[in-house]
Amino acid sequence: MQEPIILVVDDEADLANLLKASLQKEGFKHIYTAGSISEAWASFQQTSPNIVLLDVMLPDGEGYDLCRRIREISHVPVLFMSAKTEEIDKILGLAIGGDDYITKPFSPKEVAYRVKAQLRRAGYQTQDERPTHTLETLQVGPFLLNSDETEVHKDGDLLELTAKEIGLMACFMHNPNRILSKETLFERVWGEDFFGSDNTVMVHIRRLREKIEIDASKPVFITTVKGLGYKFMVPKEAQT
Repeated sequence: MQEPIILVVDDEADLANLLKASLQKEGFKHIYTAGSISEAWASFQQTSPNIVLLDVMLPDGEGYDLCRRIREISHVPVLFMSAKTEEIDKILGLAIGGDDYITKPFSPKEVAYRVKAQLRRAGYQTQDERPTHTLETLQVGPFLLNSDETEVHKDGDLLELTAKEIGLMACFMHNPNRILSKETLFERVWGEDFFGSDNTVMVHIRRLREKIEIDASKPVFITTVKGLGYKFMVPKEAQT
């Protein structure tokens, strides 16, 4: 697999260069920087990055606008970086297609950790990571999870899911008809301690339902168990 390409979008050149240097220390080789939406969009089209680190406030607009444009053509992970700490800002970033949201000031080491977590979900590994086991293709009801957990099919059709949504589906498919708490889902899919990130899980579950359910308002597969979490409902006879 080729080395992942990272695009860092921030109009603070010193911060962008600091993040670039930190990511390089972690073994990443292909890192591009941009200081505006127009520059970032041109770089995105030219380099086809595998993950985007995106500042919310940019000279020519908001990073949310660029994320919407990216989501029209790509499902690469988008990690928002922002000085905005209100919960509504985080929810908005996730609702429009972001996969993670980190508030400033932050540790470059933390950003590098989150980048690694996102890329693992997208099927990439850094030099210090090695596969520990080989997974077989998993079929659960109408859903098929491929061997490296980077694609999910429903009734033979490839679902257009983000890295986080694939992670949730993998978690559900490995635990059919079992209640999974928000804490469990967050820690397994995001690779971090929960610390009250229930809104993050709720937003991603809602987006996932919109892609796998016939009617997202009346979910059949991902059901809510009040006060406990979520259950991936599949008739036992349909499991293989």
